[in-house]
Amino acid sequence: MANFGELVLVLGDLHIPHRASKIPAPFKKMLVPNKMRHVICTGNLSSEDYAELSGLAPNVHVVAGDHDDANQMAFPESRVVQVGAFRVGVIHGHQILPWNSKEAVERVRRKLGVDILVTGHTHRNEVTSHSDGAFYHINPGSITGASSALVPDGKVTPSFILLAVQDTKVVCYVYELGEGDEVQVSKTEFTKKAEVDPQLEASNAKNATLMASLLS
Repeated sequence: MANFGELVLVLGDLHIPHRASKIPAPFKKMLVPNKMRHVICTGNLSSEDYAELSGLAPNVHVVAGDHDDANQMAFPESRVVQVGAFRVGVIHGHQILPWNSKEAVERVRRKLGVDILVTGHTHRNEVTSHSDGAFYHINPGSITGASSALVPDGKVTPSFILLAVQDTKVVCYVYELGEGDEVQVSKTEFTKKAEVDPQLEASNAKNATLMASLLS
C-alpha cells in the first residue's frame, strides 16, 4: 500500500443549517474515519459538526469563525500545528485586513511563525505560493458550498483540501464538486525550503570577501 505520509483534512465554512443543509453526499462518503491523522477546520460550524469531525481523526484543530454556533464550546482565534517538518497556522480569515492583501497575509504568517497559513472566510478554495515559495497560503473554501456575499456571482463551489505530508514535502489535493455531483481533483506539490542560518550566511560572506582580497 502506498505511503502518503501524514494525511491532513482541511475544511471549513460549513454554515449548517443556516446557509447549507449538509455536506454533499459525494464528499461525505470520502470522509472515512481513521484515514487522516489531522483535521483542520477554519470555523463556522455547529456543535454537531464538531462531534462528527472528532470521529474522523485523533487530532482535530478548529478555530473560531465569524458565524459559529453560539451554544458550542469556544474555539481559539488561531492555532499552530506541527505536521512533519511544517508549522501550519490556522485562522478563520476575517482578521486579514485589508482583505486580499498579500502583505496582510504575510503579516499574519510572520506573527504565527508558520510555513503554511490556512484561512477560510471567502468560501473559495486557493493554494498560493508567497515569497518565491518561502511559504504557502491555503484556503479550503466551503465544504458545503454555503452562500457568501464575498463571492461576486453568489455561486459557491463546494470544496475541501487534503494534504499528504512527508517530512519536508507536501502534496496538496483540492477536491471540488462539479456539475452532476462529479468530484474533480487538482494537485499541487511543494517542498519546504532549507532554512538559512543568518550567522553562517554572514560568516560565508566574510570568508568570500577575504578570499577575494587575497586573490586580488
